[in-house]
Amino acid sequence: MFAIKTIAIGRHIAPAVALFCLNPAFAALPIEHWTQPAGAQVYLVQSKAVPMVDVQIDFDAGARRDPAAQAGLAAVTASMSEKGVRAHGREPALDENAIDDAWADLGANFGAGATSDRMSFTLRSLTDAALLDRAAQLAARQIGEPSFPDAIWQRERQRITAALKEADTRPATQAGRAFQRAVYGSHPYGQRTTPQTLTAIGVADMRALQARALRSCGAKVSIVGALDRVQADRLATKLLGRLPAGPCTPLPAVAEVQPLAAPQDIRIPFDSAQAHVYIGQPGFRRADPDYFALTVGNYILGGGGFVSRLTEQVREQRGLSYSVQSWFEPALHAGAFTINLQTRPDQAAQAVDVARAVLDRFVADGPTPQELQAAKDNLVGGFPLRIDSNAKLLSNVANIAWNGLPLDYLDTWTAQAQKVTADDIRAAFGRKLQPDRMVTVVVGGTP
Repeated sequence: MFAIKTIAIGRHIAPAVALFCLNPAFAALPIEHWTQPAGAQVYLVQSKAVPMVDVQIDFDAGARRDPAAQAGLAAVTASMSEKGVRAHGREPALDENAIDDAWADLGANFGAGATSDRMSFTLRSLTDAALLDRAAQLAARQIGEPSFPDAIWQRERQRITAALKEADTRPATQAGRAFQRAVYGSHPYGQRTTPQTLTAIGVADMRALQARALRSCGAKVSIVGALDRVQADRLATKLLGRLPAGPCTPLPAVAEVQPLAAPQDIRIPFDSAQAHVYIGQPGFRRADPDYFALTVGNYILGGGGFVSRLTEQVREQRGLSYSVQSWFEPALHAGAFTINLQTRPDQAAQAVDVARAVLDRFVADGPTPQELQAAKDNLVGGFPLRIDSNAKLLSNVANIAWNGLPLDYLDTWTAQAQKVTADDIRAAFGRKLQPDRMVTVVVGGTP
């Protein structure tokens, strides 16, 4: 799998439509890129296989820009864009039920969401000119003219608050949150939404964020489907047409995630059948040149399922856990490197020791030639599955757009993975990870 988590794009996303079968030796579909007069950047992959189009529009309005006292503002602002649009000229206001009915009539889907870095809006529609025009018009209203009805927000706030309180009763939630706080410290990546931060958010705050952060000059529009460049440019213009015009004022810089100065060992008592274990530290940014070495290396360490070292040593050799895995979460800032497992409470200390020992040895020595070849074979052989639908390809194109990756990134992916050496992996892991400065969180283990 990719070493970067993809964005959740809302509850309306339809099943993926088959795009094509791609042999690793073949080139991926080319990405066209241009900047509109208003400043929006458009990325297009023409896919004529089916008469559909998928669009993702990203703005620098993710959770990393939430005020600490209003953590969750970006997420709820995006979500509330689906709850109503205000009247405009001869266009009547629409409530959430009318919006749902309109999308059902169009046979199209709209979604909205926010990650730590970005706020995103997605559209899937047939490319029939009349249907696509109506779908784009409705999507543009939700992006640029949401009504943010206060009564609906009060309902949603109660629902989200109840969900948060219920999640807090689970050991996995407590472990994950303690790990995030310890790894990220005061960085916005470590902020979490709570009932208290939700109480501090009102619809006026959502309106202010929408007006301030959602501007066409700052949009990155990724399009995959049966449209040519002229049609795609027209679609992007329509989707952004309800947003404020004019130049974008540069946004204030967000501080980088700071490396850990010392190890932390956090033990949280919890009466549960399983102890939940997290081990890790800040990792790297998505645009880091070590990305491929770290991706291939992590497949060997703990990202390759039953063939990974962690699984072999923790599960197969000692029976300490049913599953154990490791991953990186590179983003605009250094996302966490994480080892995660569950085990019997009385085995937690041993499982932690074994996982740490595996990590220490891998960082010091790197992979064996056999491990490296097996990882490359799997990653390169599985590459076509990463782009075998419009939805998957769109996610990749949006990733390229957001992180400023080369336009030929997909064309060169297998070659980049193939050329990784054991020395590359050992050097990259040595630069990025310090096993003697890891955070370890155990919730529910025996003292």
